[in-house]
This record gives sequence, structure tokens and C-alpha cells, in this order.
Amino acid sequence: MLPDAEQTLNLLADRMRGAVAFDALFVGIHSGGAWLADRLAKLIPGDHPVGYIDVSFYRDDFRRTGLKPEVKRTELPFEVEGATIVLVDDVLNTGRSARAAINELFDYGRPGRIELAVLVDRGGRELPIEATYSGARLAVARDLSLVLSRGADGTLVLATEGPARDDMAGGSDA
Repeated sequence: MLPDAEQTLNLLADRMRGAVAFDALFVGIHSGGAWLADRLAKLIPGDHPVGYIDVSFYRDDFRRTGLKPEVKRTELPFEVEGATIVLVDDVLNTGRSARAAINELFDYGRPGRIELAVLVDRGGRELPIEATYSGARLAVARDLSLVLSRGADGTLVLATEGPARDDMAGGSDA
């Protein structure tokens, strides 16, 4: 059974409170991570400007798996150089989305520190990447995708889809 996404978001925020720098910049990976970054910036004490990043062209597997149907624009309305960045994504799986996001961030400057916050860590790492903050750890069959969706009222919902089209289908794989 999958955890309730709203409860998991609140648990993630609880784990981040008191640990995240007061002036940390939040960068959400489109799309689920962007939704989460917006919500976390309001739940975590401090002044947390939010930016968004689309890693489609930075993934090392996009030639093999293809681009997502809708590539979004990267928007970082702040200076990355020397900043504390909290990179936010919905699902951490292979680590390829997180690696791609870090590579893209460095195109905008050299952050002083990058932390990774994910709603769900599902294991399955192919790269040595670990979340600093995680709302839940969850074992999901490798051929299934864990997908975060957002209802018209803004409510977040986790679901599985499968079989997965590599790790690009549904949600990301920070």
C-alpha cells in the first residue's frame, strides 16, 4: 500500500524543520518536485525563494528513452553562486535526475552546498546519490513507476504505473 502523499509531505517538512538553512533556495525538479518545492517553501521556517529546473536535456539517458512529452522551462530567479540549494524531487530511484539537476545547476554558478529532499526514496540506485531528507522509503517493483499527481485542488496523490518505460515514465527518479 502506498503512503498518503499529503501526510508524507508533512513528514518530510517535519524532518527538514530546524535542519534547512534559513536562507536556503529551493529548486524543484519539474513536475512533481516543483509542486513539492512550492509547498515546502511555505512549510519550512525561513525565507526560501523557489526556482524550477527541467533536466530533460541533462539526463544521460534521454537519447535512449526520449524526451518527456512536455519539456518545461528552467527558472532560477536568484543567484546560484555560493548559495545553499535544496534540490526537491518527488521520487528518488536511480539517481539520474538528481545528477542531471546538479549538472544543470552548475551551469548557473557554483552552489556553496546542495541538499536533496525527496518525497519518496524507492531505492534502486545506479549512481552514488543519497537524499538528505526523505518523507518515506518504499520498496516498489522495478518494472513499476511511482507517480506523483496533483489534483485540481492542489492535493497530491501517489500511485504506481507499470510496466515502467525505463525510469523516465511517470514521476522522476532523482
